[in-house]
Amino acid sequence: MKVTVSRALALAVVLGGWTTARAQQAPTAVQNEMLVWYDDAANKLVQLAEAIPAEQYSWRPMEGVRSVGEVVGHVTGGSYFLMGMAGAKAPEGAQQDFEHMTSKADLIRALQQSIEFTRAAMRGMTAADLDAPATIFGRQTTKREVCLLTLSHTHEHLGQLIAYARSNHVVPPWSQSGGE
Repeated sequence: MKVTVSRALALAVVLGGWTTARAQQAPTAVQNEMLVWYDDAANKLVQLAEAIPAEQYSWRPMEGVRSVGEVVGHVTGGSYFLMGMAGAKAPEGAQQDFEHMTSKADLIRALQQSIEFTRAAMRGMTAADLDAPATIFGRQTTKREVCLLTLSHTHEHLGQLIAYARSNHVVPPWSQSGGE
């Protein structure tokens, strides 16, 4: 087969388009790093929510501060709210007031669903999506920053829940064997 300039150019265009499409589908390094740290915090949050006894879900360190259950509900609703700023469409029923849920089992189930939603939304973003514009509380930014804010929010409230648990003599499961 004789390779002509026009065939070589056509092949280059096809291969160039294919590699560009493949690169956009592959997770970026930043995306992978965000997911590692999001997964760490989210998994620990679920473990801790499961370890805290149901009767302590109404405990709060003082008046005017979220209870254990309200913290779990806040993170749950916050994930849907924040990822919505990045254009992720929450599933039906995700617009409820999770902070006023009282059942430990329902809160944990809702938390797990919001975590899966957030993971899927982050994984589904291309490099172009991460660079796309977004608005956070009236300020222009990128969808990447929305993802980072979601990650930070999850870590912030994991720390809060650790303090609540330890105040109630509940040791975080991942540190029971002499870990962290």
